[in-house]
Amino acid sequence: MNACWNLDPLYLGFDDPAFLKDMDQLKTVVAQYGAFMSDLNNQEPVCALRECIRLEEQIRRLAEKLELFAALRQSTNTRDAEAASQLGKLMGIISETAAPEAAFRDWAAKLPDLENLVEQDDFLKDYRFLFSKIADSSRYLLSGQGEQIMARMQLSGGSAWSDLQGYLTSTVPVSYNGGTTNLSAIRNLAYDADPAVRKAAYEAELACYDRIKDSVAFALNSIKLETISDCKLRGYESPLARTLKHSDMQQATLDAMLSAMDEYLPKFWQYLKAKAKALGHENGLPWYDLFAPMGSAATKYTAEDAKTLLVELFSTFDGELADMVTTAFDDAWIDFYPRDGKSGGAFCAGAECLGESRILTNFDGTFSDVVTLAHELGHAFHNQCIQAHRPLNKDYSMPVAETASTFNECVVMAAAIRSARSDKERLALIESQLQDATQIICDIYSRFRFEAMVFANREEQFMNADTLCGFMTEAQKQSYGDGLNPELMHPYMWVCKSHYYGPTFYNFPYAFGGLFARGLYAQYMEEGAAFVPKYKKLLYTTPVATVEDTAKVAGIDLTDKKFWCAALQTIADQIDLFCKLVEE
Repeated sequence: MNACWNLDPLYLGFDDPAFLKDMDQLKTVVAQYGAFMSDLNNQEPVCALRECIRLEEQIRRLAEKLELFAALRQSTNTRDAEAASQLGKLMGIISETAAPEAAFRDWAAKLPDLENLVEQDDFLKDYRFLFSKIADSSRYLLSGQGEQIMARMQLSGGSAWSDLQGYLTSTVPVSYNGGTTNLSAIRNLAYDADPAVRKAAYEAELACYDRIKDSVAFALNSIKLETISDCKLRGYESPLARTLKHSDMQQATLDAMLSAMDEYLPKFWQYLKAKAKALGHENGLPWYDLFAPMGSAATKYTAEDAKTLLVELFSTFDGELADMVTTAFDDAWIDFYPRDGKSGGAFCAGAECLGESRILTNFDGTFSDVVTLAHELGHAFHNQCIQAHRPLNKDYSMPVAETASTFNECVVMAAAIRSARSDKERLALIESQLQDATQIICDIYSRFRFEAMVFANREEQFMNADTLCGFMTEAQKQSYGDGLNPELMHPYMWVCKSHYYGPTFYNFPYAFGGLFARGLYAQYMEEGAAFVPKYKKLLYTTPVATVEDTAKVAGIDLTDKKFWCAALQTIADQIDLFCKLVEE
């Protein structure tokens, strides 16, 4: 089994004739797109709509493949100057589409009978949802050359600041145990069985941030101010309102979910205090023991072990999913292990041109790493379920993006808990799942609160590293309550989490996905095999419907707090079982 992913099906390198040919073709199509848009008013409407969409499809196919190759190269080696250079070139080419794309959408939105025109043409009917969004969002477009100017400015603005954060966190040296390691490796030690190792790793991690905190603070301040300016120019009420609009999600859905989370937070604090007591702590759980393993499931897994386990477990749910997992391992879709210069964390990137995905992890052999693999393979399955859509119909919104990934976690964890051979093993598995649940509820809520604080203050002041650490600590206290030791939190979480340097409010979608998936899994437990086709249809629907309409495929009303409370109650039941097991 390969330790690294195989990118050869994309290109053999930046000097590959196929790469150079596609770059030239992209430039050509972008120029054709711009030329056609300049003469829109002289075109017959249906023909113009068809041609615009056809050109956008071509651009999407070419740009997606080229950008994916460069981005994946850079993610495994942030020092890859050639990859960074090629990404810059690509972004420059793609930025040329901003103005004509805005012009097309503005023109299409003003057509008095757009809906009827779309319904008259079989090709255009596939893009009903896209055109409905165009009609709704046209009022947020910048006039004239505004879109092109904004796209170009972002190259040296938000995108550049985001790259800086990624570079600094992937290359900062971490002094530990008489030597030097990297941030990904040191953060993995949070799962170590030895409490002394966990504490020392936590202290080494916090110490390393002092070297980069000021630079990353500049990055965060700059990105957030750019977002505020963008929202004002476009007429959005707030950055959060813009995120909800882009997420195809109602404020009522977010309010219902957060209200349910507020109601259940004390239950999570109960879990944290019970874990703290079991580990010998008296004033709440210290941050460095959040991921401390408990019970007897301290087994180390190889990548081959992970494959065997996941294929077996997913076979109990759906053969199509199990087959895809086998292919992902066998055909080198996955880059497994941490190394210097490699991005931290984990992600899945869809390779639409191949009908495949590529997955990055920092696998260290813990059961949590196996669950992370299951999570990312859920994204890959989601990508597979939407493969039949047309090229411009494959962008599902952030909230539903975490549905399949978290559903996979539910399948794996439920099966593992059922087959546990002892109470100690069951405790270890339940506690591992509660770790993850606490992350998507307490930690995600703290990230949401932190970002809200940053936006509330950025327009009036530059927030230095100490101020940002203060905001983060306060957000963690509100979200973790008395479950954590207030003297041993993680004030630098804003430095290491890349989510703050990408899409605005890329935090609540994790809570949404986690709870939505648990609600869906509860339905699966009731309906059995009959649920699987419904589940696949729901995933297929995600790019062409609002989150509320997507949920209706499974008969769910997302604006009803009761749904979210029911999903949270499944976690609360596990917390009760955990507390019982640790007392015994």
